[in-house]
Amino acid sequence: MANEKSWQARIAETTDKLAQSFVESISYDRRMYKQDIAGSIAHATMLAKVGLISEGDRDAIIEGLKSIEKDIEAGNFIFDESLEDIHMVVEAELIKRIGEPGRRLHTGRSRNDQVALDLALWLRDADRDVTGVGFLVMQLQRAFVSLAERSIGVVMPSYTHLQRAQPISAAAEALAWCAMFERDGVRFGAICRGDLDGHNSPLGSGAIAGSSLGLVASVTAELLEFGSPPESSILHTASRDQACDFVYACAMTAMHLSRWAEQWIIYSTTEFSFIKIADKYTTGSSMMPQKRNPDTLELIRGRCGNVYGDLFALLTILKGLPIGYNRDLQEDKRIVFRAYDTVSSCLTMAAAIVASASYAKENIEPTLERGFLDATSLAEYFVTKGIPFRTAHQIVGSLVAQCEKQGKTALGQLSLEEFGRAVKAASPDASIGVDLYEALGAKNVVKRYRSAGAAGGQPLQEQLKAWKERLGMQ
Repeated sequence: MANEKSWQARIAETTDKLAQSFVESISYDRRMYKQDIAGSIAHATMLAKVGLISEGDRDAIIEGLKSIEKDIEAGNFIFDESLEDIHMVVEAELIKRIGEPGRRLHTGRSRNDQVALDLALWLRDADRDVTGVGFLVMQLQRAFVSLAERSIGVVMPSYTHLQRAQPISAAAEALAWCAMFERDGVRFGAICRGDLDGHNSPLGSGAIAGSSLGLVASVTAELLEFGSPPESSILHTASRDQACDFVYACAMTAMHLSRWAEQWIIYSTTEFSFIKIADKYTTGSSMMPQKRNPDTLELIRGRCGNVYGDLFALLTILKGLPIGYNRDLQEDKRIVFRAYDTVSSCLTMAAAIVASASYAKENIEPTLERGFLDATSLAEYFVTKGIPFRTAHQIVGSLVAQCEKQGKTALGQLSLEEFGRAVKAASPDASIGVDLYEALGAKNVVKRYRSAGAAGGQPLQEQLKAWKERLGMQ
């Protein structure tokens, strides 16, 4: 029969329709058709090379597989769910199209090593394709770099403990997010290439114990751009470490997206009003006509929880499995694809939001001198006059307290004489001058930054230039 399963001969009864629906995975693993066909072409090539099939059979198999791929991509292919998974669907169609040679394709192969291979290939493509996570991370980074370039002249407070800390260029904060997502891009790259798994091809492992046939797995490994053939047939049919690593990478990216979304949700409030995003990425209220809600940011923040759930789901599935293939592993793809889709859509949305955004200089500057943002700069000025930092810290702390008692909101409102008295009381030999005021005021402070990676001054200019070069934006 056309829809008879490859394993049907052993089972006395026809599969119950309820069970058939319950065990199928073609409804979601069909997205691995490219990888399944690529693996089968490599396998057929190897079988012919070692004499297990003829060159004529190999050519017929390859031609048939390519025609199937072409029809799938053209939308002219029906996926028969009665055949369970992408492997059996493609094989059954191949036999239908080319006859006996198609029956030889599965020689020395199991769906166990086939699915492990397909997933490894899919994960690789999930990073390097133009629609993959690696590309999407880069697009988001480029949006942040463009925002930084637009915002280089905007000075704003930075925050620790959600309290005002030191003044920074808004560009520095944009580049900080860029740097955070760079780690995600690197993580995806390493995982999807298989670097953490030793870059071994699973193909050739068979069902669990390998094969007595003269397979040369190094041939398929080379054809599929793996570093080496399986080191353990048992391990490579049962391991899903790369899938776990990938979903972990998705969870880390989702967490970074959530942190960024939270920050911009706060910045979008009336109380802050630091950032503006395009209206098309906001929504209104069904009751309150004045509302402009950052719903896209909130959904990015919320969907982080879904990806965390995917990570725990996969780890929980794996935790009780013996070291051979078990059907539980079928569920890994449902989880991996879901995490990938969630993170991909969030990265795409985030890039669009950032590209539309601008820092609201007119709202930031009027309150810029609140919170004594220049306190650390003043302490460092005192250090340049020979005062130990701990002593300088105490001097500035007392000056801030003095300002608060006098109802002053900025250190720059104190006179040089007041500064002099405070310094003399703590460090009698130190000498200060009017140049002290060059270390005060948020804008002055940002210009004075000199250390590597600093949030202003020449280091910031160097960071911006480096990011533009790294991301091909020159």
